[in-house]
Amino acid sequence: MQATWTHRTVLLNEAIAALQVNPDGHYIDATFGRGGHSRLLLSKLSALGRLTAFDKDLDAIAEAKTIVDPRFSIRHEGFMHLGQLPAASAAGVLMDLGVSSPQIDNPVRGFSFRQEGPLDMRMDTTRGQSVAEWLADASIESMAEVIRDYGEERFAGQIAKAIDRRRQERGPLGTTAELAEVVAGAVKTREPGKDPATRTFQALRIFINAELEELQQALEASLKVLQPGGRLVVISFHSLEDRIVKQFIATHSREVFDRRAPFAAPKAMKLNALGRTKPSEEEVASNPRSRSAVMRVAERTGVLE
Repeated sequence: MQATWTHRTVLLNEAIAALQVNPDGHYIDATFGRGGHSRLLLSKLSALGRLTAFDKDLDAIAEAKTIVDPRFSIRHEGFMHLGQLPAASAAGVLMDLGVSSPQIDNPVRGFSFRQEGPLDMRMDTTRGQSVAEWLADASIESMAEVIRDYGEERFAGQIAKAIDRRRQERGPLGTTAELAEVVAGAVKTREPGKDPATRTFQALRIFINAELEELQQALEASLKVLQPGGRLVVISFHSLEDRIVKQFIATHSREVFDRRAPFAAPKAMKLNALGRTKPSEEEVASNPRSRSAVMRVAERTGVLE
């Protein structure tokens, strides 16, 4: 029997409420995942409404195909491609940046250090290098940089050297358990309750999927596709993502003056920042994976250039 893994959508009602859904509008679920947000959003739309979803994960695409609804379409590509949609065509863009529970819990995907599986971590398993392939040839310096910059890991240098020693003594790493063991031997102290491999696995996942670069591109694309008054809703799960979202909204929520032309009119702001939301105590208690989530909301102004 094939195993099944459940997923609980974080900030489900809050995110859809933040979109202020126009029943006749066109919406974009930029990260379909297992479809929790999409299904609730569809329930708010009229026969004239439309929902376009994006996802790189083949399992997510398979899940999306269970939604038989003429108002819904799914695109098998990353959300940086949402800029291919017509300009000012969307009443709202939703981005849930979390890794879904089925991705984490299925050992075959290689995201989890708690279960042994192939060291893969690709969101789209049809293209690109796996983590195992990258670690087989990466220099100590490159590994340390990735683990430090994307995992905010202070033992990045020691971990990179430990991986290199392991490669020389026993060959390339091939499983999540092997990597977790190497990291545990290199990380001597860790916060109570946190596995020593947490930051390293996060770093390698972010790097191998170019998650931060794609997020930046998707945010920029959202300015093009959102119509005036349209809402941008982004749920992030770690500080690196949230920092990018926060800075993006802040940058476009203020007038920009050109110091070289002090008497010229400033460039008008493209977004109105509408604040942030954290999961309730009840949600965190029932779904501990939601504890780090932060939702930021902004509204598109009428400035289209």
